[in-house]
Parts: sequence; structure tokens; C-alpha cells
Amino acid sequence: MLLDEQEQFLSYNGEVLIFQLLKPKLVEGATDKIINLCVRRMVFNRDTKVFVEKSSGAFSMHASPSKVEMICCSCTTDSRTGLILPCVLVKKKKQSNVKYLLLLLHSSNQFEQSFRFELDYELKEDIRLFGGPSVLWRHTNKLFYISSSTCMVQSAPVQLSSIVWTGDVADEGTVVLGIRTACLPESEGADEFSISDRAIWGSEFFGYTIQTQEVLTGTCFLPHAYSRVVSSVCICKSERWKKQLRVSLVAITNKNQLIWFQNGLPRGVCELPYEKPRSVKTAVTSSNDLLFIVSFASGNTCVVQRRDSLQVASKWQKVKSVLVDDFTGSGSEQLLLLFKDDSNTDVLSTFKITDFGEVNYTSGINYKSDVPAAEGLQENGLLTVQALETRLQAGFTSVRELQQHLQLKKRVILESCRALIDLIEERTHILPKAKEEGLVSLWDDVENPPHSLSKETSLASKVPENFTEKLWQRVVGDNLVVGVKLTESFHLSLTDVSLSLVMDQDFSSISPIIKCQSKIIKLSKAFSALSVSSCQVEPPPKKMKLDLHSKKEFSKRPSGGQLDGTKTVIAVTSLSPLLAFHCVCCIVLLHAKKQKHWNGDLQESKKITVLCGKILLSLEDISNGRYSVKMLKDNSYCTGSMEDILAVLAVSVRYSFQIVSSDCTLTPVNSWLLGEMECTPFKECHDNIFCHKAGNVYGTVFNWSLKNPFEGVLTVFCRSLTVLFQCLHSLTKILPPSCDVKLLRCGSKSLLTEQLALALEKEMLTSRSSFFSKESKAEKSLTWGNEAGKKINNASLASLLDTEEGVQEFRKKLQNEREESVLSMNQTMSGALYQKIALKIAEAQLSSDMIVWRLS
Repeated sequence: MLLDEQEQFLSYNGEVLIFQLLKPKLVEGATDKIINLCVRRMVFNRDTKVFVEKSSGAFSMHASPSKVEMICCSCTTDSRTGLILPCVLVKKKKQSNVKYLLLLLHSSNQFEQSFRFELDYELKEDIRLFGGPSVLWRHTNKLFYISSSTCMVQSAPVQLSSIVWTGDVADEGTVVLGIRTACLPESEGADEFSISDRAIWGSEFFGYTIQTQEVLTGTCFLPHAYSRVVSSVCICKSERWKKQLRVSLVAITNKNQLIWFQNGLPRGVCELPYEKPRSVKTAVTSSNDLLFIVSFASGNTCVVQRRDSLQVASKWQKVKSVLVDDFTGSGSEQLLLLFKDDSNTDVLSTFKITDFGEVNYTSGINYKSDVPAAEGLQENGLLTVQALETRLQAGFTSVRELQQHLQLKKRVILESCRALIDLIEERTHILPKAKEEGLVSLWDDVENPPHSLSKETSLASKVPENFTEKLWQRVVGDNLVVGVKLTESFHLSLTDVSLSLVMDQDFSSISPIIKCQSKIIKLSKAFSALSVSSCQVEPPPKKMKLDLHSKKEFSKRPSGGQLDGTKTVIAVTSLSPLLAFHCVCCIVLLHAKKQKHWNGDLQESKKITVLCGKILLSLEDISNGRYSVKMLKDNSYCTGSMEDILAVLAVSVRYSFQIVSSDCTLTPVNSWLLGEMECTPFKECHDNIFCHKAGNVYGTVFNWSLKNPFEGVLTVFCRSLTVLFQCLHSLTKILPPSCDVKLLRCGSKSLLTEQLALALEKEMLTSRSSFFSKESKAEKSLTWGNEAGKKINNASLASLLDTEEGVQEFRKKLQNEREESVLSMNQTMSGALYQKIALKIAEAQLSSDMIVWRLS
């Protein structure tokens, strides 16, 4: 390095210190083997807006100018006084070794030699200055240091490949954070996750304390997975909390990233605008903003702000040096950027001072000394507005990217819905290419459809054409009720039946899937009993189980409902959103599990989706009452059709009450229903009666069943709790005071007992069949192993033991049998098979637990 190029810049108490190695002016009789280390103290003049020299000093050394070089400079603590002073590390080459001097600079511009040491090699890797003053460096993957207190080179008992940070940590003193080859402990108390992470990456972070000579766990600083990419670190805050070290730091990587870590976990990341980042430092501005200044090997610099997220605030090129201090005397830190200028020899001729707020000075502007204060404030205000506009533009860009992402998600959902409709209607659906949607394909595009889609299509085609007897729709209040009546032969082989409604129109802004609720209506052949499986309160969980219906779907499907005697499946949805389209056509899809029988045994069921038909809904038809429920009186009967009855029950909530009277019979209940409530029985189902009384209670359905003259069960199908309370209030007026009214769970005790027995039987068969398949596979593998190994019998044992070769063969066969025995006892199960078995068992257990809860 040329002598004129040896310049070092350092900020100290708002001043800029410029260190230079210069030759002194020769006088007669003087030797030319003298070199001066000069320092100039520069301060910023707020009136003229330029840097002026405050004072200067020099330190003379006897050496050839070509053999003297400044290594680095920094501000460190003098252990004798506790003051922070500038210090400079100087190298003097000799013939056999290299001499190093550490010089302290006092306020009087006098240099003091703190200590010196000699080495048989040159310092080139990871040289750091820290308090004492002390010097630390790395050589041949070893850590060395020397301080003013010992004046002796010491070696640390650690091996390391690089040093990423040196400084003070809370309650630990001076700490060196470095990277070394992973040392995997053999103790059982070690952290297993840390061991596996270090084993994978082959390297680890660690901290070494200079004072106590202890090694700190690196995971409180950085995860070991970053050990291969992090090149420099700056610790912002460290503290002890409950005897644990909590550290907040920022790191730069060779992947051109800046990452924020807190307590050993990454909290934010920012892509850097240039390649090969070299170092990072921090600054706290007047607005209490934390800035990260990143310097690059190419001479470029950028500043990253940390607010809601990490983002690049500004960047510069051809930067000679970046200093952080209070250069303007405003009480907060600013950035001083010194730019390279070949046309000017003055090092402080081209600069910029900024804190991304009120302070912003740039060289080359002709500032007048008599500028009024108001004009200066106006200029600073203009610069603040420009900075705010930059931030606003960055926020607008983020919002625009988020909107584009949401639009892309909406297009993907709509395309999926179109593919579903085409699949059900057995049409060929052509998916758009990934590039057209702005996506990146995760696999190679193929022309043939996936196997799973073709399989579902073939399964849907095997469904009989006449599987539905009738498709109907009704309008009850603000609800649209759609029902599908299944054929006798078809519905007996189905489980978990539900309906979905899909709009047939091609809407580009909304999803075609209509949110609806499926209900199963159960009617006996004699119409003597009626029940509705609807959404009821779930029982309190007795233990953690798999939620088989945790997937977010548009249609809510009933869980585990048995379809014995079921013929009608109903979907209920809100009517008002559909009326916004005036006229809409909906596709009705039936989802179910179809059971397969083979040799009299129930085999695994398969999910099917069947197209039931289409319904047309228009505002004109609704206004004309085409789909309205008609419940009229005719000779003391209600003339509503079966579809009308099912529609009313589908939008109602069922409540059952046990009424017990110990003093008198319950004949007033029947009189109350037929008299005050103006109820008439359905012509199709005599046990259920319809309320024709004007007001809120109109449309309520009752079922009164007498067990004996003193005990009965009243079932109420009502639209809301308000209607239920009105009915109960009217009922209590006619009941004797000694009557006891108790709310019952849905389902009779005898019916639930029978269902529980079937559910427990299904749970047992599911467990047995699942594990029997695994045991049969184990037996097959064991049988095959025995056949291949040819088990040793007593007949051939004597002949084998006669010769040495026979003994070796006997040992080999014995070892094979031992390995096969161990293999048979350690049968493993794949994750997919275990998940499949667990889901089946959990589904059966959920069904039985629900019935037990209803029985309790």
C-alpha cells in the first residue's frame, strides 16, 4: 500500500479523526528513515456546513516508510482511568519478525505507546481492538490476544474458523462470538435438537469470554443452521433475565441478506441491494429509529430501517467510509458518509450527514452564513416530507403486492370450482398453465389428467342413473331448502351423506360454492316417529382425539349419521344473498361414502360425489309464492305435502321435554295443543301437529307422546329460542303446579341403546380389521424368511458339526435365524398406514362417544 493511501477515519465525541502516515520535511543532516503518524481533529461547522480542522498532532517512528503500515483504529476503554480513548494499531516489518505498536491518543493530541509485541508472522485475519486496550486476532484457526495489563500474547483453548463479533455482553465482560467445527457432546443431558443441528451443518456458533475463559452456548445468539452463511454480526442489546442470557442482534450473510435475531430466533429478514456485504453497524436517530448500516466490499453502502419490518431506506455507491456519531451536536446520532473523489485531495470535501429526519447536510451546496432560522427549518421540513413520501411509496408498493396476491388466490379458487363442476358433469377440464397465472409450477406439466381425477370420474360413472326419486326446493322465511329423495336401493349403501350447492353461472368476482348446512330427515314407514339430525351442542371432550371434520369446507356435513330408513337429504342456505342475482341456477351435488360388500363382509367405503340435478331460483317465482310452504286446514287436518313438512322441520330446531305429574293426569296438554295453540295434525303424519296460531308461534310443530297418563314427552320444532320460551310460558299456565318439566337429549333411550351397541361393534370390528391386516403382513414376511433361510433341523445338525466347514455353516445359519427372529419382533408401520388406521378408529370412537353422551 502506498504511503499516501494509508488513511484511517474514526469518529470520537462528534469529531472526525483522520490518521495518516506521512514523511517529515527533510532538513540538512536528517535521515529519511523517519515516519510520522499524524492525526487531524475535524469538527463540523453548523454555520458554514463544512468540516474545519480543530487541532492536530504527530508521533514519530524510526523506520523505513515502506515497512510501516496502519492496521486498524478504534475507540476503546483505558483500564487505568476508565476513559474511552482512540487507539491505533501500527505494524513495523523487520527482517526476522514483525513488530506491532498499540498507540493511545489523548485529548492533547499526544500519542502514548500502550504496549508492543513481536510475532514471526503478520496479522491478516479477524483483527479486533477491545477494552484494556487489547488486541485480538485469529491465526491458523486459533484465537490469540494481548492486553496492556499483561503485555504477553496469550492463546485461547478454542479452535475457530472465523470471528463474527467482539464486544461486551451483560454480566460476561468481553465476549468473542465465532464459528468452529461442531463439537458433539456425549452426555445425555445435552440438548438433542442442538446436537442434531450441529451434526447436520458440521459447524456451530459459540461464545468465548476473555475474562473468565469460558465457552458460552451459541444458540442464545444464533441457530447453528446459520453458521455457514453468516459473515458478520452486530449485537444491539444483551441482558440477563432469570439467569438466562437474552440477546438481540442483527447479522449479514453471504446470501446478501440482513436478518434480525431475538433470543436465538430469526424475527425478520431483508434482501440487500448489493453483493458481498462486509460489515454492519447500528445508529439511533433523533426519532428513536434504529438503523442498520451495511458496508459492502465494492465500496457501496445501504441503510436498513427496522419498524414493522426490515426494509432498505437508502443506498449509496463509491463510499470511502461510514461513521456514526453526533456530528451536528443535536443530541442524537447521525450518519457521516465520506465519498471517493479523485478530483479533490481533501478527504472531507465530499460528504453527507443525515439521520433520515430533521438533519440532512450534503457537501457542494453553497450555504450562506446569514440564512434565517425559519428558512433553515423550512429546508429541513422539505427534506422530512421527501423522506415521508419515500416511506409512503414503499407502503403503497407493499399494499399493491398484497392485492395482487389476493387476486391470484381468488383466481385459483375459482378455477378449482370450475374443475369440480366439470368433473361432476363428466366434462374435460383444461387447467391453465402456471405461467399464465403468474405461478411457478412445482412439478412438470403433463398432458394426461392425474390418476386421482380419472379414478373419481370412473367411480361417479358407476352410480346408477335413477338414484334420486325427486329433487325439490322450498322457501321458508329467509331460508332456501333443497331436498333430494333417494331411491330405496341406493340410500341403504351410503353413509355420511350431505349436499352442496354450486352456482352454474361463470362469476369472475365471487366463489360459486354456496355455504349451506346439510340435514338428514329420518321417517319410519308408519310415520309414527320423526327425527331430525341437526347441528347440536357437542359433548365435553373426555380425551384428545383426531378431528375428522376439521377441514374448512363450505358445506357443513353431519358426522357419523346412520342412514337406516333415511330417504331424504336436505340442504339449507340463506336466501337473501342469492336474490342479489335476480335469477340463479344451482347445481345440486350429493357427497357420501359408498360401502362395498365382498363375500358377505363389509369392506372399505369410498367417497363419491354425484350430480343430483339443477334448480332454478328467480325473484319473480318467489314473489308469486311458487316455492312457499302451504299449510292449510282441511277437516281438522293440515294439508301440507311431505316436502312442506320436511322444509319446516329442516329450518327448525328440535327440543324435547319430559313432563311428569304425580298428582293428576296430563290430559290438559292435548287440550292446550288443539285449543289455545290452534294445532292440527298432519294428514301424512298424525303424531305431529302444526300450529296455526297467529304471531311468532305460527309454523311451530309439536309432537306429544304419552308414556302413561302421568308421564309424557313433548317435542317442539321451533325457529328460535324466543318462540320456544313463548310456548313454554303458555304451557306452564295450564299444567298443575306439581308437574316436573325436564329438557331431554335428542333420541329415545331404547333407540340410542341399540345405536350404541352397533357403534361399539363397529369400533371393535374396525380395530380388529385394521391390525389384522398388519399382522397378516408380518406373518407372510416371517414365513418367507423361514423358507429362504431353511430352518436348521435335528437331522442335519450332527452332520454339520463333524467338520470345521460344517461348524462355520451352522454358525451362519444360526445367525440368519436370529436376525429373522429380531426382524419379526420389530415390525414397523409406515406413516401413511398408521394415519389411515388412526382415522378409522377415531371415527368409530367419536360415533360411540356421541351416543354415550346423549344417553347420559
